[in-house]
Amino acid sequence: MALVRFEQKGFLVILTMAHQQRRNVLGEALIGEIIAGLEQARAVKARCVILRAEPGVAVWSAGHDIGELPHTHRDPLGWGDPLRVVIRAIEEFPAPVIALLEGGVWGGAFEMALACDILVATPGVHFAITPAKLGIPYNISGLLTFVNAASLHAVREMVFTAQPISAERAHALGMVNHLQPADRITAFCEDMAAGICKLAPLAIAVMKEELRVLVAAHAITPRMFERVQGLRRQIYDGEDYIEGINAFREKRSPNFSGK
Repeated sequence: MALVRFEQKGFLVILTMAHQQRRNVLGEALIGEIIAGLEQARAVKARCVILRAEPGVAVWSAGHDIGELPHTHRDPLGWGDPLRVVIRAIEEFPAPVIALLEGGVWGGAFEMALACDILVATPGVHFAITPAKLGIPYNISGLLTFVNAASLHAVREMVFTAQPISAERAHALGMVNHLQPADRITAFCEDMAAGICKLAPLAIAVMKEELRVLVAAHAITPRMFERVQGLRRQIYDGEDYIEGINAFREKRSPNFSGK
């Protein structure tokens, strides 16, 4: 059974994550199908894509598949990690991607949603950045996605507390474009997409790329990068990383030692 359904309506493509048995966890299989869907959308010259879960879900996506993380001695969120690959695919897709959000949007799924160009959520959505619960430091590119979407102080609170925020608060922070009731959100997103599809696709593609370049224009020296990578290496070679992964797999609360 397909984990992601592909539907085309004229120049609009709808990608529906359909792996609710595992709460649309972002493992290699599901991410591979999202990327394949985006490639198919590119091939049919889609002018807009809607990325969604099945209507009425309790969890849009539970985020990164913790079971696929390395146990130790390797950066768990490196350049080639599937989550990083799908986020780049969304950012580099040459047409707007609308995230239609219902239910929980956790961890890496929150970043994937923010990588989309427009976010529309139901009032019951809640967002959380959760790596501190697992002893995993988010990487720089991921944190940059959050910092570009909200104020630094808001991101600090979400990262340091790992507590969820409501759709209303995310909307107030500017992270979500629109709030819509569950019985209206599909029509709202499709109407917006239909309007986009009537506009000049090449102009929109260029402006999307210009915005991507501007958002990513943050200077970092080689020394700064080396320092951060060195700090990250201490984490995934340490005891807390192993404890966090083991606790998750054993379905218990972690006991972090700070080592």
